[in-house]
Amino acid sequence: MHMKAFFQTLPTNIIDTFKGRNIFYHLLAIALTAILVLTGFDWWYFMATNHAGLDVWLFPAIVIGALFPVLIPLLILTAGWIYKNGRLVMTGWAVGQAAAIAGLITVTYKALTNRVAPPFGALIDVSHQFQFGFLKTSVFWGWPSSHTTMAFAMALTLIYLYPKQRALTVLALIYAFYIGLGISTSIHWFSEFAAGAIIGSLIGVVVGRSFRKLN
Repeated sequence: MHMKAFFQTLPTNIIDTFKGRNIFYHLLAIALTAILVLTGFDWWYFMATNHAGLDVWLFPAIVIGALFPVLIPLLILTAGWIYKNGRLVMTGWAVGQAAAIAGLITVTYKALTNRVAPPFGALIDVSHQFQFGFLKTSVFWGWPSSHTTMAFAMALTLIYLYPKQRALTVLALIYAFYIGLGISTSIHWFSEFAAGAIIGSLIGVVVGRSFRKLN
């Protein structure tokens, strides 16, 4: 039943992420990115955070942000099955769907925008460089940040499903911001974190609202 709900709601939730006024959140992410790029903030932020001291604390976000979108849904599902808790099982599928939609949308955007990643080694300002088209560069980096989008999508899904759990809300937001800010000092520009936070939050609300109706 719960797995069926995952696949039944998946197409609708993808569409709802762009439907009606929700499209304005995507436009907001684009507009904010344009401002951060054109004002030079992206390059300034990159130079300001480009030192080893921050890497010690924030670089693990790259690995954590890649693994947790798989591990967290599996752990929640496993706990739900062990304790025979239907709500937990549903939560696991919801969080997994949020991560999946976030991954799908960000990969699509990256394939179309082909933004150049922050430089490693020679510090040359490439923050303005986009190569619009289809798959002109890799989808492993670019606009928006997949790490951030998935982190915020999962966090907002949990917050929407458990609105009275303040501790969960705090932990979910700490996780999302740690991932987003962590990758914004290494493999992504700040604007890619900002756009990912906006789009990911939207996805989380859409998925959370959808699965909340099923409880």
